[in-house]
Amino acid sequence: MRRTVGALLWRAGLAALLLALVGLLPWLAHTDPARTVLKARSADRDPTPEVLAAIRAELGLDQGPLRLLGDWLAGLPRGDAGRSWISGAEVTPAVLQALGVSLLLTAVALAVAAVTAALVCARTLRRGGRARPGGGGSAVLAALPEFLTASVLATVVGVQLGWLPALGWYGPQYTLLPGLALGLPAGAVLGRLLDDLLPGAFAEPWARAAAARGIPARRIARQAVRRTLPALLPNAGLFVVGLTGGAVAVEQIFDIPGLGRTTLQAALAQDLPVLQAGTLALVLLAATATGAAHLLARLLIGPALTDGALPSLHRPTPPARGVLPLVLAGLLVTVVTAGLPRDPLALDTARRLEPPSWSHPFGTDALGRDLLARVGHGALDTLTLALALTAFSLLTGVALGLLPRLSGPIADTVNAVPPVLGALLVTALAGRGPGTPALAVAAVAWAPLAAHTSALLAQERASLHITATRALGASPWYLLRHELLPAILPPVTRHALLRLPGIALTLASLAFLGLGAQPPDPEWGLLLAENQPYAERAPWAVLAPAAVLALLGALAVSAAGGVRLPRRRARRKPAAR
Repeated sequence: MRRTVGALLWRAGLAALLLALVGLLPWLAHTDPARTVLKARSADRDPTPEVLAAIRAELGLDQGPLRLLGDWLAGLPRGDAGRSWISGAEVTPAVLQALGVSLLLTAVALAVAAVTAALVCARTLRRGGRARPGGGGSAVLAALPEFLTASVLATVVGVQLGWLPALGWYGPQYTLLPGLALGLPAGAVLGRLLDDLLPGAFAEPWARAAAARGIPARRIARQAVRRTLPALLPNAGLFVVGLTGGAVAVEQIFDIPGLGRTTLQAALAQDLPVLQAGTLALVLLAATATGAAHLLARLLIGPALTDGALPSLHRPTPPARGVLPLVLAGLLVTVVTAGLPRDPLALDTARRLEPPSWSHPFGTDALGRDLLARVGHGALDTLTLALALTAFSLLTGVALGLLPRLSGPIADTVNAVPPVLGALLVTALAGRGPGTPALAVAAVAWAPLAAHTSALLAQERASLHITATRALGASPWYLLRHELLPAILPPVTRHALLRLPGIALTLASLAFLGLGAQPPDPEWGLLLAENQPYAERAPWAVLAPAAVLALLGALAVSAAGGVRLPRRRARRKPAAR
């Protein structure tokens, strides 16, 4: 009981700290809220001292940020989150409506993700866990940018073919295309994580005994999925919150009035009542999703976590063999080296948006610049920074995941912050600069890895061989070094490699706010953002950087197949004298 109360107080304190940072955002960034509000209300009106003074008096800005925050918190028990500084409308109904829209969209996206995950691991299920993960198709899906997928679906399926509505929010049918754009990458990641655990479940004694007794393979496969789900549920809970608050680009493309878009607009306009209410809704949703995930995990695996007799899902396996990683790496190196001798900044407006040719193998962009040159020169910064952030996220996630009571509430709170809002907070605290996007991504990218580490750690600690080793007198340090870390590090490392393309894309998405790479920088994600308006007229301008990112994702996942738990060397018996 004491631990439960302590955990609740820890979560409440973190939520209060986050809301305080959001409430202090304009003052931390050293910007004038009155000037920003005036620009959002009427961009043509001159910001004279008299006009700004009137806005400050109207909004109570002269009372200071702490007074404003206190008044806002005092109204929450009555359900009063204040009024919007921009529109003057009540905040609570607007945020609840946006939350309802986002939850409906999230439900559709989760359904798509579940189907996608089932397809990713279908081969392993059919073969009883004997199929070695391939990862090619799932890697491409996981590496596709959500805003690119949304643009293609809206343009091709919605506009050109007219099969489904593409813009607006007028009924359930309007959720299908954005649900596909959000659910396909999420399902690919979850499917790969599930596929990574299934061979261990099929190798457990109960599965072998069931197969020997002639129990149908489908029943064994269902139980294997149930056996592996508890290790994935914490990440599934993080996906719920991420799909709700992080779907800003998809909501913008499909013109959906969701919570992510509402929060982003409030952050850019410094509409603090709306921004604080949206952040609070995301924090509460994160707590609810995490609690439901932990409860479901307990229901699925039950007392096995406490009786110390749970089989281990992770056992020594030979490393994956094949030439696919070498082929993919060779293709990536070939593309980069072919682009390096070319000038990425050379303009030729007479050759704007030219299709691929011998002189321009990837075509040209809207300014006539060679896309192969821009892809090649952007590789160094993109890959170096993405790899560094992936390594940092892995180390941080594992270190904090080993302390679940400390990291669990922090991960839930961090995950409730959309990447764009996180970037604004980091900018306010650290200032605007070339390192701001890296700091923003590093602040949130460790959370899924920490959740994965904690879930695997809980199951591994309850395994039979850990109980036996502890009974033989092994110290906690010995267990951590020789038993727990060797079992946890390989799957978490594969998870980190799977998220490498996503980190590269998150860095790119921050360019929309003026944070990070700016034109004419040839960063890969920025290339996607620059050429997205020309996707229908010149699809090669978008497909070139998207294909390279997909190639990076396929390489990361195929290389992750070689990260395995090493076999232990048998100790030699002393020679008889």
